Amino acid sequence: MRLVLFAAMALGAAEHWPQFRGPGAMGVADDSRFPDKWSETENVAWKTTVPGVGWSSPVVWGTRLYLTTVVSSGPLEEPKKGLYFGGNRGKVADEHRYLAMALDTVTGRVLWERELWKGVPPGPRHLKNSFASETPVTDGERVYFYIGQVGLFALDRSGKTVWTLPSQAVETRYGWGTAASPVLHQGRLYVVNDNDSSSYLMAVDAKTGKVIWKAAREGEKSNWSTPFIWEHDGKTEIVTTGTVKNRSYDLDGKVIWEFGGMSSIVIPTPMTKHGLLYLTSGYVGDENRPVFVVKPGARGVLTDTHIAWKLPQAGPYNPSPILYGDYYFTLMDRGFLTCHDAKTGKEIFGKQRIDPAAAAFTASPWASNGKLYLLSEDGDTFVVSAGAKFELLGKNSLNEMVMATPAIAGDALYIRTASKVYKIARAAGR
Repeated sequence: MRLVLFAAMALGAAEHWPQFRGPGAMGVADDSRFPDKWSETENVAWKTTVPGVGWSSPVVWGTRLYLTTVVSSGPLEEPKKGLYFGGNRGKVADEHRYLAMALDTVTGRVLWERELWKGVPPGPRHLKNSFASETPVTDGERVYFYIGQVGLFALDRSGKTVWTLPSQAVETRYGWGTAASPVLHQGRLYVVNDNDSSSYLMAVDAKTGKVIWKAAREGEKSNWSTPFIWEHDGKTEIVTTGTVKNRSYDLDGKVIWEFGGMSSIVIPTPMTKHGLLYLTSGYVGDENRPVFVVKPGARGVLTDTHIAWKLPQAGPYNPSPILYGDYYFTLMDRGFLTCHDAKTGKEIFGKQRIDPAAAAFTASPWASNGKLYLLSEDGDTFVVSAGAKFELLGKNSLNEMVMATPAIAGDALYIRTASKVYKIARAAGR
């Protein structure tokens, strides 16, 4: 069954967006023909209202789209856009329903809705976080939903629960909550839970839900970065970033290499291209906002010998950068775009203001067919030429807050706003 499944992935990869940022966590879909222009009505194949609140990204496998959301029994405070102090919120007392949903990608119809957990949330959250910010992952046969303070849940395509693995509630920095998503590799789920109580990385058998190993992350506190599977030279490494140390683990949970130097809050996800590994963090309140580009083959404490290039003040806070062709693009939260040579770190262009009115970006950028797409919290997607010269090509507005990174599958783009999921696609015959 597994050989058949992997063969289907190889032959029809364009039809699947199985995890946060899609295949390889790259955010790139060059074989897609989704339109460059859209609005609340233009080039909208369908839009479906989603109950509750959740900033997890949608994932897609063939004709099914999966996501999570949480519905409160009490009133909710509207999130405030932009970067600001004062988003800390205490524990809530109202009952919440944690839901998994499946939508038909052809019609937008809700196929099923399943309650993963119900009760008073075990911990608080930041006003701009949600209790459903972790993006699910799927292998086509099952979907794996992770809620950091509640647990890990495996459901089949019909919405039947296959297994559950409860999580112990933990304290997070200032009560901001959790957000790191699970990743799937060769029948194992890898989950990072960095918190202020007891941070860990664990490997879980995707078929049974059994914990294979659990590695304590010594000294690490709250982070929100999704782990990354780095395959090179016949080897596989599980790469994690952290405020104390960036670490690479082998498939048995042993540390291969580690080094420090990140900013005080770590959110962007690692990525790879050109045989290199790209790590970054950039909390806006820090002087240190680095980019590190790592060569393969390191062991122990990583030194400059294994650093291909680095930049001290080029990292973003929330959005993950994007590698496209020979370029390394960085979308800054306050609405600037930079570009560097992906192999050398040489600056191609410095900070370019995307639009004076666009002041906040949280979703990670994506790329397709020579263009970058930059989605603001206002719901405006800016289309930019993905070349050596900054050129704004267009702007598409949905007029609702967005923080979830979209998904691309086939010739369609799926955007999750605060209340809806949109399928953006060309009309038949166009």
